[in-house]
Amino acid sequence: MNRRRYAAAVTVVGAVTLLAAPGQAFAVPQPPEPPRKSLEEVREELDELYRKAASATDAYNLAEEQAERQSAQIVTLAKEITEGRARIDDLKDRAGATARAQYRGGGLPPEAQLVLSDDPHLFLDAAGRIKAGGKATRDLLGELNRTQADLQTYSREASVQWALLEANRVKKEKHKKEINEQIAAARRIEAQLQKEELERLRKLEQEAANEAQTAWLGSGVLKEINGRASEQGKAAVAFATGQIGKPYVWGAEGPGSYDCSGLTSQAWAAAGRGIPRTSQEQWRRLPRIDIKDMRPGDLIIYHADASHVGMYVGDGAIVHAPRPGRNVTLAGAGSMAILGVVRPDK
Repeated sequence: MNRRRYAAAVTVVGAVTLLAAPGQAFAVPQPPEPPRKSLEEVREELDELYRKAASATDAYNLAEEQAERQSAQIVTLAKEITEGRARIDDLKDRAGATARAQYRGGGLPPEAQLVLSDDPHLFLDAAGRIKAGGKATRDLLGELNRTQADLQTYSREASVQWALLEANRVKKEKHKKEINEQIAAARRIEAQLQKEELERLRKLEQEAANEAQTAWLGSGVLKEINGRASEQGKAAVAFATGQIGKPYVWGAEGPGSYDCSGLTSQAWAAAGRGIPRTSQEQWRRLPRIDIKDMRPGDLIIYHADASHVGMYVGDGAIVHAPRPGRNVTLAGAGSMAILGVVRPDK
């Protein structure tokens, strides 16, 4: 009996010793790895990230455009303020000269002294000069007051424009951060893919675009589209197609790279027609037309937030700058979700 108790005690002590022994490791059960996403899911995720980056790019471009306009207004106002101050100095000098002349004449200008003359001819002449001199003095003081009021207005407006400029600089930095975050997230995903997977991903992207284009053409829409380009439209198309192969860079307006609205705005500028810089402003401010009335040179705005734009070139195709990592290219006009069509030269 005692032997059995001793054996059991040795067994327990041995077990405790093993558990307490330094350096002794025991495997901790790990949770199973989450299932890997399919390439189609990856494609959809990348598409969403790049679309968000495009929307942020549009917001960045708008803030930059507004900041440039405000900077120009500030320069104009600064010039007005400088000229106004010089004008006030001149008017004050003239007013001072008049006051000094009055002081030297015993408080009366020379014209008033002539009134006191006994010569009737000098009296009549002086009366007319006094009247004219009084009007000149009133005009001088009136101009001085108006110039001072203008100067105050210019100063207030300059302060407002400075505040707006600073606000748009903050917006630009915010949107720049958003753009970089979205693109970085997309590139991290792409970096995890093997070469074969990247090739397959490109094929999936093209297949999705082809499927959307086929459905768009299948609606019979192209049968109704037969408009001819205007002369300016032809020039815009020639410029845009001449940029094919150049890389997409967000915020770029050429000549070596473009983003989507940078391409369309520069194409129409080359055709002699200035249009808004961003796709959202192009959608908001340019005349809208029905798809059936579309002609080469018109701009097709894509997605619900108007975050992408391409130029219609005819035969159901557009030229556009797709996204980071891609070059300016031709694509099916119906390969993305169409929001509407605008015409710069309507």
